[in-house]
Amino acid sequence: MLGHGDWQANALKLRPMIKDPFSRLGLDREVLTVSQLNGRARVLLEDVFSNIWVEGEISNLARPASGHVYFTLKDSGAQVRCALFRNNAARVRQALKDGLAVKVRGKVSLFEGRGDYQLILDTVEPAGDGALRLAFDALKEKLSAEGLFSAERKVPLPAHPQRIGIISSPTGAVIRDIISVFRRRAPQVQLTLIPTAVQGREATAQIVRALKLADARGFDALILARGGGSLEDLWCFNEEAVARAVDACVTPIVSAVGHETDVSISDFVADVRAPTPSAAAELLAPDSSDLVRRVESLHRRLVMRMRDRLMRDRLRLEGISRRLRHPGERLRQQAQRLDDLDMRMRRAFERQLNTRRERLIRLETRLASQHPGRQLAMLRQRLDSLAERLPRAMREGLKSRRLQLHSQMQTLHVVSPLATLGRGYSILLDERGQAIRNAAQTHTGQRLKARLGEGELQVRVEDNHLTPVTLSLLD
Repeated sequence: MLGHGDWQANALKLRPMIKDPFSRLGLDREVLTVSQLNGRARVLLEDVFSNIWVEGEISNLARPASGHVYFTLKDSGAQVRCALFRNNAARVRQALKDGLAVKVRGKVSLFEGRGDYQLILDTVEPAGDGALRLAFDALKEKLSAEGLFSAERKVPLPAHPQRIGIISSPTGAVIRDIISVFRRRAPQVQLTLIPTAVQGREATAQIVRALKLADARGFDALILARGGGSLEDLWCFNEEAVARAVDACVTPIVSAVGHETDVSISDFVADVRAPTPSAAAELLAPDSSDLVRRVESLHRRLVMRMRDRLMRDRLRLEGISRRLRHPGERLRQQAQRLDDLDMRMRRAFERQLNTRRERLIRLETRLASQHPGRQLAMLRQRLDSLAERLPRAMREGLKSRRLQLHSQMQTLHVVSPLATLGRGYSILLDERGQAIRNAAQTHTGQRLKARLGEGELQVRVEDNHLTPVTLSLLD
């Protein structure tokens, strides 16, 4: 919790951000040109974000001949363009490259020529805990996809808890701060400490066991707490086993790991995330004095608003004076515009050169495919192939015809009457040379000619038996 003085100090630091920019810059009374809009937007950005630190990953790194350095600083959800001018770039010891995680310091400005929002940097430093941060983001994305962070899984905290379990280290300021808050705000609440290690190799397993034990003991609510530290010190609260143990708890649980700026996976899975252990105790031990503090807070806000109105004219005058641009600033803007035009011209030239080169390659390919020498070579190759195939085709044709003729001669010999006569048969012919097929065609005493396999015989019919006579083949 911030004291009265701390709250006022922080409010004064944020005063430039909560003033009405339209009244301050006079934007509610005039119509601006684009140049005027960009100029006033640049002044407003440089006024509010004059010296800030930003962490991200470098991409699209460019180093033109002017010595200035330009790149895009990005994270998983957004990106911003950055400019590091030559004098500041010479002081950067780390070799800049795409993919490098860095922390940068500078002011937010506007490149008026394009209306681009950008960071003008004076310091670039390497960012630590890169590997742990990647593992953190990967597990966060995995568990989020499984729905462990969804609002439907959150259990509301009890309005008037009586028994609260505290999962933390038994030593250190964390447990003392929690006990102090409950003694001051709700001394009737019974507190039970479930001790566990909160750092080191054994911490993960001990935290998981403590969560299971506390959930089984029927507390009204649980507080998972640890003091601040580096990302590595707090890593046991980013382990998947701890996150799933928190999710498995039926008892409402408040995660209070580290300082207000520290965020862990356990914070996302728990039912409620508290910025500090003391804040977790205050969530579970509401106090009637909250109303009094709220009235005091409203009173302080009213006083600050009145002061803001009294200071508005002075701040407007200061804003007008800041718009009087130093010649060096204009020169830097022009140098950046020149670098931008130079890079655009180089990219356009390279694109045009590549287009002409590709077209020349296509034309050369078409010319080569239509060259007469290539056509003549193909025709000559085809003619040689036909000249080689012609004699072979003629030989194969003659061989096929010769085999066909031999087959036909054999067939003709098989059906020839001469072949039958050669086996011992004869043919009888009458005077007219007609073959005798039936004994009824002859008469006794008739002269016939018998045609044999070799030679002929003159025979005379002694008798013609109209009834066939069976002859023995053995006679």
